[in-house]
Amino acid sequence: MDRNLAIKVNDNDNVATIFAQNTSDGSQIEVVDKKGQSEMLKVIGNIPYGHKIALSDIAPGAQILKYGESIGAASKAIKKGEYVHVHNLDSMRGRGDL
Repeated sequence: MDRNLAIKVNDNDNVATIFAQNTSDGSQIEVVDKKGQSEMLKVIGNIPYGHKIALSDIAPGAQILKYGESIGAASKAIKKGEYVHVHNLDSMRGRGDL
Protein backbone atom coordinates (compact mmCIF):
# COMPACT_ATOMS: atom_id res chain seq x y z
CA MET A 1 0.00 0.00 0.00
CA ASP A 2 1.31 3.44 -0.93
CA ARG A 3 1.68 6.05 1.79
CA ASN A 4 0.59 9.57 1.02
CA LEU A 5 3.41 11.29 2.85
CA ALA A 6 4.61 14.80 3.66
CA ILE A 7 7.75 15.66 5.64
CA LYS A 8 8.04 18.38 8.29
CA VAL A 9 11.78 19.06 8.60
CA ASN A 10 12.02 21.50 11.51
CA ASP A 11 9.89 21.76 14.67
CA ASN A 12 9.13 25.42 13.86
CA ASP A 13 7.93 24.76 10.28
CA ASN A 14 4.34 25.65 9.41
CA VAL A 15 4.55 23.87 6.04
CA ALA A 16 5.60 20.36 5.00
CA THR A 17 6.79 19.00 1.67
CA ILE A 18 4.57 16.49 -0.16
CA PHE A 19 6.21 13.24 -1.27
CA ALA A 20 3.21 11.62 -2.95
CA GLN A 21 1.86 11.59 -6.49
CA ASN A 22 -1.61 12.90 -7.31
CA THR A 23 -2.37 14.50 -3.95
CA SER A 24 -5.87 15.73 -4.63
CA ASP A 25 -8.50 17.83 -2.92
CA GLY A 26 -10.15 15.98 -0.05
CA SER A 27 -7.55 13.22 0.19
CA GLN A 28 -5.66 12.43 3.39
CA ILE A 29 -1.91 12.88 3.80
CA GLU A 30 0.32 11.72 6.63
CA VAL A 31 2.72 14.41 7.87
CA VAL A 32 5.81 12.96 9.58
CA ASP A 33 8.43 14.90 11.53
CA LYS A 34 12.05 14.05 12.32
CA LYS A 35 11.03 12.45 15.63
CA GLY A 36 8.78 10.01 13.76
CA GLN A 37 5.58 11.59 15.05
CA SER A 38 2.80 11.81 12.50
CA GLU A 39 -0.47 13.60 11.92
CA MET A 40 -3.12 13.04 9.27
CA LEU A 41 -4.27 16.11 7.31
CA LYS A 42 -7.14 16.58 4.89
CA VAL A 43 -5.79 18.17 1.69
CA ILE A 44 -7.38 21.35 0.33
CA GLY A 45 -6.76 21.65 -3.40
CA ASN A 46 -4.48 19.59 -5.62
CA ILE A 47 -0.83 19.61 -4.55
CA PRO A 48 1.98 18.47 -6.87
CA TYR A 49 4.80 16.19 -5.71
CA GLY A 50 7.53 18.19 -3.95
CA HIS A 51 5.32 21.18 -3.15
CA LYS A 52 4.16 22.54 0.22
CA ILE A 53 1.09 21.98 2.41
CA ALA A 54 0.09 24.24 5.32
CA LEU A 55 0.33 22.52 8.72
CA SER A 56 -1.82 25.13 10.44
CA ASP A 57 -3.94 28.14 9.55
CA ILE A 58 -1.63 30.97 8.45
CA ALA A 59 -2.79 34.59 8.65
CA PRO A 60 -2.10 37.14 5.90
CA GLY A 61 1.37 38.62 6.42
CA ALA A 62 2.53 35.77 8.67
CA GLN A 63 5.89 34.17 7.90
CA ILE A 64 5.98 30.85 6.02
CA LEU A 65 8.58 28.64 7.70
CA LYS A 66 10.31 25.75 5.93
CA TYR A 67 13.55 24.12 7.16
CA GLY A 68 13.20 26.41 10.22
CA GLU A 69 13.70 29.50 8.01
CA SER A 70 11.31 32.08 6.63
CA ILE A 71 10.76 31.58 2.91
CA GLY A 72 8.26 34.44 2.62
CA ALA A 73 4.97 35.75 3.93
CA ALA A 74 1.39 34.70 3.34
CA SER A 75 -0.21 37.03 0.80
CA LYS A 76 -3.67 35.95 1.99
CA ALA A 77 -5.19 33.64 4.58
CA ILE A 78 -4.07 30.01 4.17
CA LYS A 79 -6.05 27.16 5.73
CA LYS A 80 -4.54 24.09 7.36
CA GLY A 81 -4.14 21.46 4.61
CA GLU A 82 -4.05 24.01 1.78
CA TYR A 83 -1.48 24.17 -1.03
CA VAL A 84 1.19 26.82 -0.31
CA HIS A 85 2.81 28.31 -3.41
CA VAL A 86 3.14 31.56 -5.40
CA HIS A 87 -0.65 32.13 -5.40
CA ASN A 88 -0.65 32.69 -1.61
CA LEU A 89 3.04 33.25 -0.76
CA ASP A 90 5.13 36.37 -1.31
CA SER A 91 8.76 35.25 -1.47
CA MET A 92 11.25 37.46 0.33
CA ARG A 93 14.26 35.85 -1.34
CA GLY A 94 16.17 37.44 -4.20
CA ARG A 95 13.79 40.37 -4.59
CA GLY A 96 16.44 43.09 -4.43
CA ASP A 97 14.09 45.60 -2.83
CA LEU A 98 14.77 44.81 0.82
